[in-house]
Amino acid sequence: MVRACVNRLAGDGDHTVATIMDEVLVKALHRIEVQDSKGNPDQAVLEIRYRKIRILPPIGKQSRYPALTLTVIHADERGAPKNRKKIEWKLLTDLPVQSRGDAIEKLEWYSLRWKIEVFHKILKSGCRAEDSQLRTAQRLTNLISVFCVVSWRIFWMTMLNRSAPNASPEFVLTKAEIQLLDRLVKDKNPVSTQRKTLSHYLIKIARLGGYLARANDPPPGNLIMWRGLSRFIDIAMGAKL
Repeated sequence: MVRACVNRLAGDGDHTVATIMDEVLVKALHRIEVQDSKGNPDQAVLEIRYRKIRILPPIGKQSRYPALTLTVIHADERGAPKNRKKIEWKLLTDLPVQSRGDAIEKLEWYSLRWKIEVFHKILKSGCRAEDSQLRTAQRLTNLISVFCVVSWRIFWMTMLNRSAPNASPEFVLTKAEIQLLDRLVKDKNPVSTQRKTLSHYLIKIARLGGYLARANDPPPGNLIMWRGLSRFIDIAMGAKL
């Protein structure tokens, strides 16, 4: 499943995908939660249209590649939103789309694209999986398997700090890790024991990675969390020894 950026020729080549989709009736409405450019919550109502179409390759490559029969899904937002760009998704897929539920499912899958790209960024830039000097495929597979768990945990902690900042710190950290963070990273402002939330301790980990935690700073990102967690794990291991 991919997102189209070019209006390809379709059918026998005498019209385009956009021409065909303009004639397709809206088959479903789907309401989603979004954020505007300032991070404020907002809602969008998408008009969903889908149809199976024979799509031709680019003109210069038609002698080398065959035409493909794919399902085209268009999701266009109703109205003109404020403080953000209008949602206009044009997806192509060879997966079955036979109902409203199938089309919405594919849209939800595509909406995970950003998270998948961030996960791979942590895997490559944080864990540096591509810099491995292992000589066998099995060893590389084992290493990447471990890195996948590490990357998921870093991404999970980063998102928890934004989606559930007031959760209990024990949801992520052990009591020993909490006690170590209290001794290792001093609070900038005095906080009572009852008010120390998950976000309070995740910020401490981020500070170990270089996060300044100023009043107007955005929440720490994945790479900062990776640096902080990497350093914290080494310190925790030393403290345990």
